[in-house]
Amino acid sequence: MKLSSEAFKQNGKIPSKYTCQGLDINPPLEISDVPEGTKSLTLIMDDPDVPERIRKDRLFVHWVVYNIDPNVREIKEGIPSLGTLGQNSGGMSRYTGPCPPDKEHRYFFKLYALDSRLSLQEGATKEAVLKTMEGHILAQCELIGRFEKS
Repeated sequence: MKLSSEAFKQNGKIPSKYTCQGLDINPPLEISDVPEGTKSLTLIMDDPDVPERIRKDRLFVHWVVYNIDPNVREIKEGIPSLGTLGQNSGGMSRYTGPCPPDKEHRYFFKLYALDSRLSLQEGATKEAVLKTMEGHILAQCELIGRFEKS
């Protein structure tokens, strides 16, 4: 399975349009090579480079979307939900773009192919989504982008 974007390459710079310094909308994403038997997709975007003084776990979850139809091959720019939105670290059920407080951070877009749909209500946390996915992951991949405020 593969996740890519026309907006930035693997380990490339995320354009400011998709960040707190721009329109704060999700970048376009392309999905390919989804395995046979996939019943749903889950997408999680997080930042593991948060200073400990800001978050003890050093992680900020920007976007959680689950129960995405397995036939989806494109998530268009500014269309943050083709599934059920989970809660980000800001307590909101929506995409929140990169906005690092100190230096360049890495943003991991993680895509999971599952053999089932998740029985979770809208607004579930990343932790609840990951726990519910246990034993149901057929494949996973990631796309990493970087951003530093100007």
